[in-house]
Amino acid sequence: MADTVLYEVGDGLATITLNRPEAMNALNIATKVALREAVESAAADEAVRAVLLTSAGDRAFCVGQDLKEHITLLASDRETGSGQTMTTVKEHYNPIVRALTEMPKPVVAGVNGVAAGAGLGFALAADYRVVADTAAFNTSFAGVALTADSGISWTLPRVVGPGRAADLLLFPRSISAQDAYELGIANRVVPSGELRAEAEKVARALAVGPTVAYAAIKEAVAYGLSHSLTETLDKEDELQTRAGQSEDHAIAVQAFVNKEKPKYLGR
Repeated sequence: MADTVLYEVGDGLATITLNRPEAMNALNIATKVALREAVESAAADEAVRAVLLTSAGDRAFCVGQDLKEHITLLASDRETGSGQTMTTVKEHYNPIVRALTEMPKPVVAGVNGVAAGAGLGFALAADYRVVADTAAFNTSFAGVALTADSGISWTLPRVVGPGRAADLLLFPRSISAQDAYELGIANRVVPSGELRAEAEKVARALAVGPTVAYAAIKEAVAYGLSHSLTETLDKEDELQTRAGQSEDHAIAVQAFVNKEKPKYLGR
């Protein structure tokens, strides 16, 4: 894995850190490959019960595609006619977003600075966003004559509604942390100096929680947004049965009776 993405696992928490602060954590090919590998590793690792996705530095969470590299690749495409530049959505962004949204464990994004383009897409793919008060968000795509990618056409309307999503995509602009909170993009806004500690606190709390229940909650919410009430009620029945058969549910009930704090096993 390239050193542009750091990956660490401890006490049930996988911490994935974009590590190109000098480039505002822009996504060149090496970084996209390393991020895809890290997210997929966290999704597949049974020892990982929660994920924290964050970035080095304090200026940017991720400003999206590395446009300097992108310009070079576009020029090469024009010379060769290969069209390889635009395969990054299929090869990199789609697998990353799919792994973040579909993994059966909660994902926390610690947004320490600007999140633009695919950087916004990755933040929205997380289940919970802790945001520095100095952070900002921007869809960016229309500003460089592109359409939405990195899952934003799916996640953004679900977070802010289709009308506001269209506004933010058609007229890209910087959205402050406070405005993002009011729109529902940010779940929690904290002073920038406290961002990493607060994001870790949230992620570690989830890492020791009832993992099976969290997975069911993720699945239920995603399902309910695109299915009828009847179908969703059936899905809730299925998922509640699964959660009710978990060891963690038995632990929680016994702890409640004993007036103790439950110690979950994540299964």
